[in-house]
Amino acid sequence: MTVALEDVLAKAGLRIDAADFLTLVEDAARRLVPPNPEPAHFFTASQRQALAEVGLDLSPHHEDEPDYRARSVAAQAVLAESALSVADAARLLHIDPSRVRHRLGARRLAGWKAQSGWRLPAWQFTAGGVLPNLDAVLAAVPVDEPALAVAAFMTSRQDDLVIAGDAVTPRQWLLAGGDPRPVAALASTLGTAF
Repeated sequence: MTVALEDVLAKAGLRIDAADFLTLVEDAARRLVPPNPEPAHFFTASQRQALAEVGLDLSPHHEDEPDYRARSVAAQAVLAESALSVADAARLLHIDPSRVRHRLGARRLAGWKAQSGWRLPAWQFTAGGVLPNLDAVLAAVPVDEPALAVAAFMTSRQDDLVIAGDAVTPRQWLLAGGDPRPVAALASTLGTAF
């Protein structure tokens, strides 16, 4: 399995030892909900009834079903492995590490505090610096939005962002010089139900 995992990691461009990657996966899995939660317990009786009336299945996960947490665990592990440290970001941006921390505090860069210190998701950087107009987008992201949700948004095609007839990701939109306002408007809805 280690050789196959090393091949997958190499093809994905992830420079990490297979054992270290598996440790990231284990850590991400530990932070998720238990494997067999009772979905009905998260709702009041009237909420359960309303959800059941529209066809939502609130029964527990069955052991013969694929584990719905696997995709999130893998995404979290990749996000953590590909993230930059403050020192890495400072080198990339040709600034002092204190300026990186200042930008994090001012929400001009995205990041999360890990045991090893601040981690900054790679999606927000380019070869020459920071994604254009990133600060306008980050200002619109709800403060409590998880790094994984923001990363998924910034790297997933959005039907409202179209270049040459094709839907693009917010990252692609900003890299192409697109107006940050539509991205900011979409980002402001993260974590809300429609």
